[in-house]
Amino acid sequence: MYQTVRSGNKGFVPRNGAPTRERILEAAERLVIDNGYAATSVDRVIAEAHSSKGSFFHHFASKDDLARALVNRYVAADIAHLDAAVAEVTGATGDPRERVLQFLRVFEDSGDQIMAAQSSCLYVSVLTERELVDRGTSAEIVRAIEAWREGLVALLRDAMPDEGPTDPAALADHVFVTFEGAFILCRATGDPGHMRSQLRVLRQLVDSLLPQPVD
Repeated sequence: MYQTVRSGNKGFVPRNGAPTRERILEAAERLVIDNGYAATSVDRVIAEAHSSKGSFFHHFASKDDLARALVNRYVAADIAHLDAAVAEVTGATGDPRERVLQFLRVFEDSGDQIMAAQSSCLYVSVLTERELVDRGTSAEIVRAIEAWREGLVALLRDAMPDEGPTDPAALADHVFVTFEGAFILCRATGDPGHMRSQLRVLRQLVDSLLPQPVD
């Protein structure tokens, strides 16, 4: 879900001075998101990263090893993005209800940037590849999903009554599902505007489910 570094329509451009391993991972991430894992060859990654086979196999024992490193890197950045958003809204207001809505606005307001940075989410690309799921690469993605659930549940429980009609955990899962579904909708239609519009509807939905402030 996190925003990656992209280089526009001309493909991957390595950062000045970026370590070779990082250049390879950045190139591979873009290619896997855009084309899928099966269609992304080692040779294509090497070309996009402006690297060599010697350099590639110095850092990664195989293509599967690259996939594991790619997912681990993406998950770490995604969880860091989540933690930063939670810290931002926690520091901005003491009102639990407003914290939830501000959290959703953080992503809604960056919807256009998210889609400019990546055409889809690496989670979607990996979980639709049976060979990666079978090899356990998806286990790290489950860790990210659980981190999102825990972070959101903590925010929601502070804002919702203990015996309310809506389960905070189920609502937290719905938030995550909306993010991933919006990526698929954008990819299928070619319209990145769906990300912002779906996140706006999500915020409005959550707003309607939270106890309304008392005047």
